[in-house]
Amino acid sequence: MSDDSEMAAKRLRLKIALEDLREMKGFGTELVTIIIPPDRKVSDARSLLQNEHGQAANIKSKGTRKNVQGAIESALSSLSKIKNAGQNGIALFVGSVIVGNNKSRMVNVVVADPPESFISFRYRCDSKFELTQLEDMLVDNRSYGLFVIDRSEAAFGIASGKRIHVQEHLVSNIMGKHRQGGQSAQRFERLIEEAAHKFFKRATEHACAYWLPNLENIQAIIVGGPGATKDFVVKNEYFHHEITKRIAKTTFDVGYSNESGVRELVGNAGPMMGEIELDKERKIVNEFLEELIRPAPKATYGEMMIRQALEKGAVARLLISESLRKNICDLECSSCHHEWEVSIGKLEPLPDCPKCEASGETVIEIASSSLIDQLSEIAIKSRSEVIFISTDTEEGVQLMAGFGGMAAVLRYPMM
Repeated sequence: MSDDSEMAAKRLRLKIALEDLREMKGFGTELVTIIIPPDRKVSDARSLLQNEHGQAANIKSKGTRKNVQGAIESALSSLSKIKNAGQNGIALFVGSVIVGNNKSRMVNVVVADPPESFISFRYRCDSKFELTQLEDMLVDNRSYGLFVIDRSEAAFGIASGKRIHVQEHLVSNIMGKHRQGGQSAQRFERLIEEAAHKFFKRATEHACAYWLPNLENIQAIIVGGPGATKDFVVKNEYFHHEITKRIAKTTFDVGYSNESGVRELVGNAGPMMGEIELDKERKIVNEFLEELIRPAPKATYGEMMIRQALEKGAVARLLISESLRKNICDLECSSCHHEWEVSIGKLEPLPDCPKCEASGETVIEIASSSLIDQLSEIAIKSRSEVIFISTDTEEGVQLMAGFGGMAAVLRYPMM
């Protein structure tokens, strides 16, 4: 799996974990959150928890005392199996959560491979888990370069996530209208054009020097302004050649070429900024759909067919919907003790026993793992590219609703 695919997989796993953790609530301050950054020893966390376990004996409520100590014991048990916090740190969410009808059950969720490093050590006992550091990791890091210009001024900056940063505002000091005639008029016109050229060059050089160090994270450069100057600057190649490759084809009219113009540019170009990333997803899904209707298609879908293709090393590109929520469960029938494996949605009831047909209520879940993780691991071994598709486009919705959230573009047709 490529670095981009691996990061996308980590972000998706975190997103799924957060969906569950946000819903979990305790009857009191019984839910334990412990976050260990990479520069902190796991032994420090164990010492803290052992001390807290002793302090919890002073809690007056018998039920709360029992649940808090049980959560700390569960956390200590998990930490005893961990040598270090890893490259990005580790987080544990343990406690007795409400499951309805005034009942509760103990949960122990470990986030061991987050997409980014945890910033600080955290221990908290509350009625809900502390998720701030995890949620910050899912903030959209895609950025867009912003540039507005006319003959009198220019400004540039960057938009990232929900933040707009204006780096610099430059003023041209180009002479305005003049009353000279004859040769003096021509000379003044030449001087004005030379001054304009120098200003355009200075403004674009400053902007390029700001963007180039982080160009790999910039999706596009968006240019705007109140007049025709913006188009002149783009067409006459004032920008660095690497920046030119990222300039969006559409320029936008804005009222000013200062900080307020940059902010207006974001408002005008907002839909296009969102579409840039979604267009990539549309193209990927459409390539699969086009391949699927060929006489000998190099494409397949459905869990069973995709597994077969992955095991044969035939998958070039694996498409997985971000909305896929299935687990691979190992089940055992408590009546006849038959064991089998099934792919099932997280909220679906357990199936009846296929051997003795006993009700699913008598079936026991021995172990489970995410279908996304399992398919991704097989894809890594077969050197397949894994791409996660959102449901923010019609094509993404079609992948989830029409193909079960899974599809594959193959290296060769499978007959």
